[in-house]
Amino acid sequence: MIHSAGLLLYRLQSDGLQVWIGHMGGPFWARKDEHAWSVPKGEYLPGEEEPLAAALREFGEEMGSPAPAAEYELLGSFRQSSKKTITVFAAEAEFAPERIASNTFALEWPKGSGRVREYPEIDDAGWFPEPEARTKLVKGQAPVLDALLRRLAGQA
Repeated sequence: MIHSAGLLLYRLQSDGLQVWIGHMGGPFWARKDEHAWSVPKGEYLPGEEEPLAAALREFGEEMGSPAPAAEYELLGSFRQSSKKTITVFAAEAEFAPERIASNTFALEWPKGSGRVREYPEIDDAGWFPEPEARTKLVKGQAPVLDALLRRLAGQA
């Protein structure tokens, strides 16, 4: 089983809930918008790194800026179709980096071409109203938004 940890920043605006998500980089996602975005996250090894520490590290790597200082609360662990489990922490916080400067990964593209290039893990990110974020996030992460909405409803 692959373990991943991520952060879901949110803010409450006059027109409703907004969340911070990132568009996945690389040629596969380049021309996709719907279901091509993700909570900033990355893999970690249980027992070697705490999930929150991994989530904070990955956020910084993928955004090019450290995660905002906030009170992160465990939102839950979510099983993805890729047989990956994502542990997500949420916090109400403002975040407005000057630019997104993600770490990169190497990929042969087109497959079988022998050409290997570096691609950013995240090529764009921003604040989106919850209904719009729901159509942008990969389908397996919709339960993350559901959990956030339940958490916020319990605080009302």
